[in-house]
Amino acid sequence: MDFITETVRWLTDPAHWQGQDGIPNRLIEHLVISGLSLGIALAIALPVGIWVGHTGRFSSIAVNAANLGRAMPSIAIIAIVLPITTAIDPQAGFRFYPTLIAMVVLAIPPILVNAYAGISGVESELVESARGMGMRERDILLRVEIPVAIPVIVAGMRLAAVQVVATATLGAIFASGGLGRYLVEGISQNDDPMIYSGVFLVAALAIATEVVFALFQRLATSPGLRLERQAVRPEQQLAPVKASL
Repeated sequence: MDFITETVRWLTDPAHWQGQDGIPNRLIEHLVISGLSLGIALAIALPVGIWVGHTGRFSSIAVNAANLGRAMPSIAIIAIVLPITTAIDPQAGFRFYPTLIAMVVLAIPPILVNAYAGISGVESELVESARGMGMRERDILLRVEIPVAIPVIVAGMRLAAVQVVATATLGAIFASGGLGRYLVEGISQNDDPMIYSGVFLVAALAIATEVVFALFQRLATSPGLRLERQAVRPEQQLAPVKASL
């Protein structure tokens, strides 16, 4: 149990909570790269997944492309884009952009696939009844399909966020910031307490991310929010469905 005592001693050392290499600064760096990666992935994958799920066009291409991105190791993506980004920007192109690109590629598949699955999984009777009411396609998407699919969409965001937070540590191998620095520097210095502390911090942040998105997902599936989602739909749109039962 000595490693636990040494890890606690390292984590509670005031010197490790100050300066550029301190835990607060490394935590901020980790959150910045993870949050930015997730934001970019959402901006790319969410509209595509929703559009493909709504229209049904290019669904096989989109899902296969997402699965291909899922199969590519993040460390390999960093190594592939590193020469290109370094040539463009010798500083940030080595430390920041490769990790950012790799994390975006990692986050896109679960977001895109879940958005597609959530929208395409909406009951066809509900969509057809909305069309029968004369609703435009945009209104059907915004007022019927997206509200119903929110829990599935949030589940994809949750998975992507946890994966990015846990995997962003790889960027430290290429001099990127974040909590992964404690792992790389601990290995290079043969400092086991630093390594264990880095592992603990990354795990704690991943668990915290899981908890936050789990609460968000639970809120999205709560009875009160379901009633609010139903309230934005035309009251009559469910009538044809009931009549057919």
